[in-house]
Amino acid sequence: MDVIEERCGGADLGKTDVKVCIRVPGTGKRARYEVRTFSTMNDGLLELRDWLVENRIARIGMEATASYWKPLFYLLEATEGIEPWLLNARHIKTVPGRKTDVKDCQWICKLVEHGLVRPSFVPPRDIRQLRDLTRYRTETVRDQARDVNRLAMFLEDTGIKLSSVVTDITGRSARAMLDALVAGERDPQRLASLALGSLQGKVPRLTRALAGDFNGHHAFMIASMLRAIDEADNPISRLSEEIDRQLQPLRQQVDLLITIPGISLTLAQVLIAEIGFDMSRFATAGHLASWAGVCPGNKE
Repeated sequence: MDVIEERCGGADLGKTDVKVCIRVPGTGKRARYEVRTFSTMNDGLLELRDWLVENRIARIGMEATASYWKPLFYLLEATEGIEPWLLNARHIKTVPGRKTDVKDCQWICKLVEHGLVRPSFVPPRDIRQLRDLTRYRTETVRDQARDVNRLAMFLEDTGIKLSSVVTDITGRSARAMLDALVAGERDPQRLASLALGSLQGKVPRLTRALAGDFNGHHAFMIASMLRAIDEADNPISRLSEEIDRQLQPLRQQVDLLITIPGISLTLAQVLIAEIGFDMSRFATAGHLASWAGVCPGNKE
C-alpha cells in the first residue's frame, strides 16, 4: 500500500498508561517503527510530547476511549507541528486479531501511515467549554425531572391522586397543596381550596384526589423530594447565565438559529455547543447529518 504519512504515530490509551508506536523513515526505503510506554500523568504526557517532537512526528492517531484521550489530545493540539487525530473505535476494530495494547497502537500507526482512517470532529476549545456547560445543564434538568417523577410515584404510596387531576405537580397550586400536606394539613377540602386559576373549576375532583393515608413518614419524604427539586433550580440558573455569557460573541448566530421554526433559545445554544459555528468542517449537509446521527437508516 502507498505510504501517505512518513512520520506518524498511533497511541492506545488506558487509565494509567499509553502505548505509542511511531513510524519514521529508516535506512534505504525501509521504515523504522518504535514502541514506547508512557504514564498518563502530566509528566508522562509531556515526556511523550517531547519524544514526538524529537522524532518530528507530524500526525498521530488515537482511539476515542472513554475520556482518557482528552489530556493527550489537548496537549498535542497545542503543540506546533503535531496534528492529533481522534479515531472512531468502531472503524479501528473492524479487523480482528489484536489482543494487546502494543498491537493496537501499532495497528493505529499503520492505519494513519497508509491513510486508511479519517479523524473525528473535535470542536475548538471555546466550543468544547460551551458543550461542557450545555451537557451538564441537560443532565441537571433530567435529574430534576427524575425527582419530579419520583415525587409523583411516591404520592401514589399515600393514596393521593394529585397527578391524575393536575398536569404539573410542581406548579403553584399543586405546590401549595403539597406544602400544606407537609405542614400537617389533612382536610381534602381545605387542601383543594388552595387551587388557583383554571384549577378552581376542578375543586370537587381535587377534593377526591387529595383524600388519602398521608402520615408523618410521607411528609418527611415529600419534603425531602421538594427540597431536592428546588435546589436544582439554582445550578440550572447559574449554568444558563454562564452559557449566555460565553455565547455573547456568537449572539448573531444564535439569533439566526432561533428564527427557524421549532428552534428555541435553549436548543440554539445546544446546537452551537455540539456542532460549533464553522460549517466548513463538514463537506456537505449530508456529512453533518451523519455526524449528528440523524441520517435515515438504509435497511435494504
